[in-house]
Amino acid sequence: MSKLNLDQNLITEARAHAKNIALDTQNFIDKHTTVTVERTVCRLLGIDGVNSLENPLPNVVVDHLVEKNILSGGAAYYIGNACVNLSLNPQQIAEGIDRGEIDLSTLPRKSINDVKNAIKPFVDKTMQRIDSNVEARKNYLDKFGDKSGPYLYIIVATGNIYEDIVQAKAAAKQGADIIAVIRTTGQSLLDYVPYGATTEGFGGTYATQENFRLMRKALDEVGEEQGRYIRLCNYCSGLCMPEIAAMGALERLDVMLNDALYGILFRDINMKRTMIDQFFSRVINGYAGVIINTGEDNYLTTADAVAEAHTVLASQFLNEQFALLAGLPETQMGLGHAFEIDPAVKNGFLMELAQAQMAREIFPNAPLKYMPPTKHMTGNIFRGHIQDALFNMVTIMTNQKLHLLGMMTEALHTPFMSDRALAIENAQYVFNTMADLGEEINFKEGGFIQSRAHEVLAKTTKLLGEIEKNSLFTSLSIGVFADIKRPIDGGKGLNGVVEKEEIYFNPFVERMLEGKR
Repeated sequence: MSKLNLDQNLITEARAHAKNIALDTQNFIDKHTTVTVERTVCRLLGIDGVNSLENPLPNVVVDHLVEKNILSGGAAYYIGNACVNLSLNPQQIAEGIDRGEIDLSTLPRKSINDVKNAIKPFVDKTMQRIDSNVEARKNYLDKFGDKSGPYLYIIVATGNIYEDIVQAKAAAKQGADIIAVIRTTGQSLLDYVPYGATTEGFGGTYATQENFRLMRKALDEVGEEQGRYIRLCNYCSGLCMPEIAAMGALERLDVMLNDALYGILFRDINMKRTMIDQFFSRVINGYAGVIINTGEDNYLTTADAVAEAHTVLASQFLNEQFALLAGLPETQMGLGHAFEIDPAVKNGFLMELAQAQMAREIFPNAPLKYMPPTKHMTGNIFRGHIQDALFNMVTIMTNQKLHLLGMMTEALHTPFMSDRALAIENAQYVFNTMADLGEEINFKEGGFIQSRAHEVLAKTTKLLGEIEKNSLFTSLSIGVFADIKRPIDGGKGLNGVVEKEEIYFNPFVERMLEGKR
């Protein structure tokens, strides 16, 4: 039963528009690749480490493919072709390229079947490693059980992975269920992934595979002590989206910030590259059992939360359809929204409640991600604590799942530990004392909450119809989301996009999507 009495025909129409938009965009995605996609293939084939200049070897290989003008054939083909010709493994081939001893463009081209057979053992090895991580997560959840109700989700961001570990363990002992390690400022604009453990991030900690490994180990240790499985979250957005997804799959991360449009809107990354990269990143996340968090909350930091609420819902519809095309099930779609209406707005809480309930009813199987109030929490941190309590109420009343805790000093990214304890205590109190409130209440027929939801849904459906008519790329260029306009053939990373040749194949997309699409 819909508490909001939503028009199911409008929901069906909106979803159909979103599906058509996604299919049209996917037609472009399927014909193109990017430097990041090919670096990800290199990583998944086992290429690891850095050269004497600290340039990651996956970058060395892909830069070589670009220099020789053969990126369009794909890393899998050319590395596999070298395996056949030289009887070397991918790591040895990468090291040979770095030394200037191997030129992939001059080797005789072998048949696709011979190439696929040559790299199959390396593909199998990686798939088995990811499979074992999925099984390990399942075993932990079987052992400890999973939490019913919202996951308490907190962030750490000291810049030093070893200090992050101390903070994360303390947060887990305070009651946190998900630890998100914020990335250092600007990492989303680096066109490579740093290597090794890092201690000098600013406003966050570098996302590296070694940092992932260290934090995963630490959370498993504290989880054993606490008798709970503590989930680990990081960020696969920006110029290295699928590479970071691959690192997360290899080191058993559980949650990844992964939005189809975020890099375009908020980091000025070329839209074509972003759409190609998000597809492979979601294929990896889907296969690895990783819940993605989408970034609709960011729209409301640049646009008015009352006037632009329909753009949040429209983006959720689009993120859902792009995720389905990548084989990611609804149960791994942490579609995002945020408690961001100015507290001075009359009945703002009712509008927030309408938006959250609407998302829950339209996406009933998704573990929705709900973000705390931040835009209007300036000056009076004690009023912010009250806003957080109201935010907690909406979460429990509408059955949100991934609940990013608001806290009084959260602007520091690593807030005072005392404030984090207060935030966890606040949420636990509200969630317990109002545990069944959502099941006990209904909304007035034709009242304020229902009317607000109907208005937003109608505007959403209209907007998606316009986007379908104009195409997603054109719509982004005229600023339909967050009042931000991005040129179709502009932004960072455009030169990293190429059209695929006939010989192109990606063995990991093939294996991970087997039977799903």
